Amino acid sequence: MANITDTFRNVFKISELRDRILFTAAILVIVRLGAHVTLPGVDAVLIAEVARNQASDTLFGLFDLFVGGAFSNAAIFSLGIMPYISASIILQLLGAVVPYFQKLSKEGEEGRRKLTQLTRYGTVVISALQGWGVSVRLTSLTAQGLPIVPAEIQGFAFTVSTVIFLTAGTVFMMWLGEQITERGIGNGISLIIFIGIIAQFPQSLVDQFRVTQNLIISLIIIAVMVAITASVVLITQGTRRIPVQYAKRVVGRKVYGGVTQYIPMRVNTAGVMPIIFAQSIMFIPGTILTFFPESEFMQNLSGYFDYTSVTYSIIYGLMIIFFTYFYTAIAFNPKDVSENMQKQGGFIPGIRPGKHTADFIDNILTKITLPGSIFLAIIAILPAVMVRFGVTGSFAQFFGGTSLLIIVGVALDTLQQVESHLLMRHYDGFMKSGKMRGRR
Repeated sequence: MANITDTFRNVFKISELRDRILFTAAILVIVRLGAHVTLPGVDAVLIAEVARNQASDTLFGLFDLFVGGAFSNAAIFSLGIMPYISASIILQLLGAVVPYFQKLSKEGEEGRRKLTQLTRYGTVVISALQGWGVSVRLTSLTAQGLPIVPAEIQGFAFTVSTVIFLTAGTVFMMWLGEQITERGIGNGISLIIFIGIIAQFPQSLVDQFRVTQNLIISLIIIAVMVAITASVVLITQGTRRIPVQYAKRVVGRKVYGGVTQYIPMRVNTAGVMPIIFAQSIMFIPGTILTFFPESEFMQNLSGYFDYTSVTYSIIYGLMIIFFTYFYTAIAFNPKDVSENMQKQGGFIPGIRPGKHTADFIDNILTKITLPGSIFLAIIAILPAVMVRFGVTGSFAQFFGGTSLLIIVGVALDTLQQVESHLLMRHYDGFMKSGKMRGRR
């Protein structure tokens, strides 16, 4: 306990690190404030009534979790940062199949700037389309027999203003995330999602207690869900080490090589990104269906994309498996590893250098990625399963799968960012021993 206290004291001894933490905290406060500023033209009292009666075990409830309750509040930050993530996904997919985008990704800093600019343009387009869908949904909602958007202001003007405010809100949040990354403690976009999920915890706990009326049962449910999630997380953190032998070579009077090193290959190289990617894509059908609130066919179709439906779980799980392989292929290229190994005089015992080495690494990567992707899919659909056993939607979404995985991942990455600042200035960090130090 004393070591942790000393570490926190060291954090605030370093003026630059202290300023970065305070700057990040101030930005996150702005994000939370924006989640409670209602859109112009929407009756705040009536939308609050709708939010209280809205089921949390729907796709809209899940989306609301990622944006920290802003969607149910009809706030200017209702879309959150998800359009930016969707645009990033589209650009990465294009980078894998379209030569122009492949070329940009290999042009260094200049290419990255162009891709970033294209991502921003894509964010604006997606935000505008989703904002249009939100405006249609808002005009169709009623509470206490009254429309939440007065009839006299419904129409073209309300739609345009809603699209502008929601698009501006998303762009502003995107800018805030970039500011956290550059001037704060890093991981800006992830921290915005993180703080939105954390903000929902008190209400999810209250909702679950209202259903069970028993604190002990609620605590048992928490323990079971956390245990399942933690077990899957530990499994996906496993690694397979490939031995690499470096031959001896003499340069001047120095001898290099002659040692064996290892290439660590994780069961889950992609982290939480496949879940975020797949979730962003799964929000698209729900967004499209909001354009047709009076269509009986579309509403029947929406049942297949209900958050707790079997169809949704199957499609969602398959997309997670696909994106796990896709993101792993981007993050870990066997051909590049083989070429770098060959340049440094390294080889895998029993395997010929070059293409054979790349094929060998690719084969192992494919085999260990499969269980990792399946476990990620299990962890993502766990909340939908728990809802069928009587757990409230908000509680299941918070403690089951995606949310908890994001919380743990972002928290560990943020601690490592702080730790790196401390170590650069010769201070002991949060993790003096244990697995966290080994991860570095």
